[in-house]
Amino acid sequence: MSGERDPIRVMVVDDHPMWRDAVARDLAEAGLDVVATAGDGEQAVRRAKATTPDVLVLDLNLPAKPGVQVCKEVVAADPALRVLVLSASGEHADVLEAVKSGATGYLLKSASTEELLDAVRRTAVGDPVFTPGLAGLVLGEYRRLASDPGPATGGGGEPDAPRLTDRETEVLRLVAKGLSYKQIAERLVISHRTVQNHVQNTLGKLQLHNRVELVRYAIERGLDDE
Repeated sequence: MSGERDPIRVMVVDDHPMWRDAVARDLAEAGLDVVATAGDGEQAVRRAKATTPDVLVLDLNLPAKPGVQVCKEVVAADPALRVLVLSASGEHADVLEAVKSGATGYLLKSASTEELLDAVRRTAVGDPVFTPGLAGLVLGEYRRLASDPGPATGGGGEPDAPRLTDRETEVLRLVAKGLSYKQIAERLVISHRTVQNHVQNTLGKLQLHNRVELVRYAIERGLDDE
């Protein structure tokens, strides 16, 4: 038992009691720490603030307050909180709205228990996790946003932009292509932990908060096309 990490703290939000209880039970049986559940949006915000989970597994279709609003509020209150949307809807508008509201990942309810467990664990370490087919949609939206003239960046060559090492740039390029930490580690023949360290260093240098912001930064500079 020595040397084991603390279990991932998870909160499950869904307005269907049987589904909510089943998901919570599956997560708990896999060794995760289910710190709370909630059945509506208002309750979700209150309990998330009270229990500070690592990952919020969130349905979008909630009474009292919609899931995207819950996502905005809990992430604003605790930027370290990761939100994994677990929804029956694969509509592109729902996916994009969830990500723009601060969700780290988006999984359809048709996913298997193993896929859900893997998604929660990956979400906890900051990996953006999407049901197959949806990752490309999100990257495509970032490309569209990046092509729009935005007020955030100056028009010049950004002479004061932080300098990244060659390896950090290499990792950033693969992040922009949607690869997971594990896939990047295998591609570059380095450890998973080394990839995490490069990502954290890059986030710090660029003053960004998560991998979703990092992907947009990379796409704005065309790194995903190289």
